[in-house]
Amino acid sequence: MTDKKQAATKNKGGRPSSYSPEIVETICIRLGLGESLKKICQDEGMPSQSMVYSWLLKHAEFQEMYTRAREEQAETHADEIVSIADETPQTKEIKDKDGNVIDITLDSAYIQWQKNRIEARKWNAAKQRPKKYGDRVTHSGDDDAPVVVEHNLNVFGELLKNLKMQRQTEGQ
Repeated sequence: MTDKKQAATKNKGGRPSSYSPEIVETICIRLGLGESLKKICQDEGMPSQSMVYSWLLKHAEFQEMYTRAREEQAETHADEIVSIADETPQTKEIKDKDGNVIDITLDSAYIQWQKNRIEARKWNAAKQRPKKYGDRVTHSGDDDAPVVVEHNLNVFGELLKNLKMQRQTEGQ
């Protein structure tokens, strides 16, 4: 064997491209624990995102596991929201010219960062589990103005008449 062939067989390198139940399980566990697919796929030994999407199209069992992992991820994000909200905000000491602490204020940049973290998790949970975490839209009326659903088939009759007249004029 030549040196080049030996080197090629020793070091396969690159990302895995063949489907592996172990890799799939690792991906799903990490997704369920809240990691993003992008971050997971950046790790050594993990497939690219495009390969994961390809596997999802080809393997029904992976689709099921992946769907369940994304649902678990929504639950994890919902739990993280509470944890983030319960954290004690960072503070800044305000000192006079002699170095004495005269006031303690909340760090507004830290608070904004925490708000963004919460909003991102809320959005993600709502998209992944809309029935549980999404906004609920209710159509209802009150006693004075109840919601009424009407089917007006006359509208369709008028449309058909207009279409027939248009076709007749085009045919002339």
